[in-house]
Amino acid sequence: MLFTSLFLGEVANRKFLNMSLTKLSFFLFFQAAFLVLSCTTGTDQVNPDIESQTINWEKEFPGIWKSEVYKPSKFNLLNATYTQPREKSLNGMDVVDAPIDMGEVVATKANGKVFLRFPLDREEQIYGLGLHFHSVQQRGRILKLHMDHYGGRDNGRTHAPVPFFVSSKGYGVLINTARYIDAYVGTGVTKDSKNPPVVRDRNTDGNWQAMPYSDNLEFVIPGEGVELIFFAGKDMMEVVQRFNLYCGGGFIPPKWGLGFWHRTPTLYSDKDVEKEALIFKEKGFPLDVVGLEPGWHSKAYPCSFEWSKERFPEPGKFTEKMLGHNIRLNLWCNPYLWPGSNLDKKMEKYIGSHTVWNGTVPDYTIPEARKVMQGHMLKHQIGFGVSGYKIDEVDGYDRWLFPDVATFPSGKDGETMRQVYGNLFMDLTTEQYRKGNTRTFGLVRAANAGSVSYPFVIYNDYYSHNGFITALVNSGFNGVLWTPEVRSGGSAEDWVRRMQTVCFSPMAMLNAWADGTKPWTFNEVYNHCKEVALLRMQLLPYIYSIYADYYFTGRPPFYAINLLEGYSHEEKVTKGKLDGTKNPYAMAQVKEVKDQYMMGPSIMVAPMFEGQSERKVLLPAGKWYDFYTGDYVGSDEEISVEAGIDKIPLFVKDGAIIPMIPPIRQTVEWAGNSLELRVYGHADGKFILYDDDGETFNYERGEYATLQLEVKEGKGHLNEIPTQNWNYGEITWRYMVN
Repeated sequence: MLFTSLFLGEVANRKFLNMSLTKLSFFLFFQAAFLVLSCTTGTDQVNPDIESQTINWEKEFPGIWKSEVYKPSKFNLLNATYTQPREKSLNGMDVVDAPIDMGEVVATKANGKVFLRFPLDREEQIYGLGLHFHSVQQRGRILKLHMDHYGGRDNGRTHAPVPFFVSSKGYGVLINTARYIDAYVGTGVTKDSKNPPVVRDRNTDGNWQAMPYSDNLEFVIPGEGVELIFFAGKDMMEVVQRFNLYCGGGFIPPKWGLGFWHRTPTLYSDKDVEKEALIFKEKGFPLDVVGLEPGWHSKAYPCSFEWSKERFPEPGKFTEKMLGHNIRLNLWCNPYLWPGSNLDKKMEKYIGSHTVWNGTVPDYTIPEARKVMQGHMLKHQIGFGVSGYKIDEVDGYDRWLFPDVATFPSGKDGETMRQVYGNLFMDLTTEQYRKGNTRTFGLVRAANAGSVSYPFVIYNDYYSHNGFITALVNSGFNGVLWTPEVRSGGSAEDWVRRMQTVCFSPMAMLNAWADGTKPWTFNEVYNHCKEVALLRMQLLPYIYSIYADYYFTGRPPFYAINLLEGYSHEEKVTKGKLDGTKNPYAMAQVKEVKDQYMMGPSIMVAPMFEGQSERKVLLPAGKWYDFYTGDYVGSDEEISVEAGIDKIPLFVKDGAIIPMIPPIRQTVEWAGNSLELRVYGHADGKFILYDDDGETFNYERGEYATLQLEVKEGKGHLNEIPTQNWNYGEITWRYMVN
C-alpha cells in the first residue's frame, strides 16, 4: 500500500510527467507487484469495502415514512426552495399500512455512492421517474434522471427528471437528492435472488428471453447519503395525492389563466400586439393572455430584463391599455443576465463561474440574489401590471447551459444547480406575486420534485403530437403539469387536431413566436378551432374545480387512466419478432395506454391525430358515455371510435356531473353567468363545484365557496347555495340520458 500511495502522490503532485523512464518503470513494477500480492493473499484492499445499513423508517404522516440513509446532503430537492408539506390535508387522510415489507428495502454504500434496492413482484408495474414522451410504464428501462431538454429518447434526460416512482402495488418513493440518479427498473438479476429466473438454452428453447425476470428495482445515487420518503395508499392515486401534498400541494391558477393564450412573434411592438388582440376580438375568438417573446427586452440571449425603448417606449401605459382590453401579459425570459446591464451589475457578487450565451448566471440559492431579482421584477414589470413569466432555457442541452463543473458562490456545483434551477426561479417569481396577494400563471422549461405548488406549466421545443399526449399522461405521476402548445401544422387536419388537444390541457396556448401563425391560419378549419376553444370556455367551472381539488387533496387535474380506481395493470405483452438487424434478441413489446388521459375525475380525452379516421379507445371498468350525445359507449373494453374533424372524442363516467356555462370569449364574462349541470348515465354521483375571487390568495384563508352537486336515483340535488364568494347565476339541470 505504501508504494501505491507514493505512486499516486507523484501523479497528484504533477511530477509524473518529469519522471525518468527508469523511475517510472520502478513505480509501475511495485504497483503491479502489490496488485498481485493483494489477489494472492485474499486482501480486500484493492476493492473498497461495501458498507450496508438497515433502513430505519420514521412515520411523518398517515401513510408516509421518511428515512435518512447514511449521511444525506443538507441540500436536496425539497429544501432547495421553501416547499412545505400540507400538514392539515395529510393528517386528514386515512391511516394505511405499507403494502410491501419495508425491511426488504436495502441500502449499501461503496465508492462514494449509495445503492438502493426495492423488491419487485412479477406482475408489478412501475410508473413515474420523470416526464416521458414515449413510454408510460417504466419496468424494464434503464434511466439517468438528469435535467435536460428532451432529446427524443425516454432515457431519463428530460425537463422534469423527478426521482419519484409509484408502484401498482400501492406505494411510491421519492429519492430526495439534487443529484443525477441511475435507475434500473427491473433489469438487474442478482446472483442471490429469491426469485431466480429459469435458465434456458437459446439454441433449443423457444421461451428463452433476452431480459430474464428481475425481482428488484435498483438506484445509484452519487454522494455519502440520501433521504427517502415512502408513500402508501389504498391505490396508486392515493399514493400520488400524498406525494403531491407532501411536496407542497397543488395550486389554483387565476381564472384568467384558464382562458386562451396567444404568444406573438418575437419582434412585435406594442402597437403590433394591440392590433393582434383586436383582430381576435373582431373574429370572436377567445383570448385572455398575450405572451411577449424575446423582443420585449432591450437585449435578449442573454437578457437585460429591461423593456425595449424602440418597441415598448411606455411599458406601463401599454400594460394598462392591454388590461383595458381584459388581456394579461406574460413575459418570456431566460434567467441569464446581459453583461453590463443594471441587473448584471447588481448581481456581481452572486454569479457563477460560467456564462450562458455570454450571460452571467445568478446563484438564486442566495437570499440576497433573490431579493435583487424580485426587486427588479417589481419595479420594471410586475409593478406595471405584468401577470407572469415564461422561463426558458433552464433545462439544457449540455452545450447551452452551464456545465457540471461550474461552481457558484453558495458552494453548489453545476450538477446540483442544474437539477433545481427551474424550481429556484419559479419559487422567487411566485413569492414576489404572493407579496402582492396576486396569483400568477406561467410556463417553464424545467421542474423537479418540490415544484407541485408553483403555478407553472412545462413546455419544450419537441413537437410530436403523439409525444405531447404521452407527456400529458405521464405528468400526473410526477407532480407537474405539461402543455402541448400549438406552433404550426403540417395540414389543416393536423392544425385542428392540435388545437383540440391544447383546449383539453392545463394551458390552452398558440405560440406564434417564430412564424406568426393564427387560429385562422388554416381558414378551412377555423370554425372547428373556434368551436373547441369556446367549448373549453364553457367547461371553465369544471376545470377550475378540478384545480381546486388539486390544491385541497393533491389529486392531479390531468392524469393517466392507470390511476383510475379498478384499472387493470396487467399490461399486454407480445412476443418480439426476430430480426437479425432491428431486433436480434426478439425483445418483447408491451402495449401501453399512452394516447388517452383523464381531465379531472369524470372526463376522458382521446385525441385524434392527423391521418386518422378512427382510433381505438380503452374504456376502464364502469360505464362510459359520449360527452356530446350522452349515448352509452361501453364498459371495461376496447372500442373503435370514429370522429369527424370537428370533434375531439370525449367520454364521461357513469354518474358524472359536468358544470358548464354558456360560451364566452374572455374570463371576465364568467362571473354572474348561468350554470348548466349535465348529468351522464344512471348511477348516483357527486361533484364539488368550487368558486372564489379568481385573483388573490384569499382562498388560502378560507375565502372561497363550494357547492356539492349530487344526483340520486336519476334526480339532481343541491345543497344550500353559498351567499359569499359565489359568482354564478341561475342553475339548471340537463340529463344527458338516451
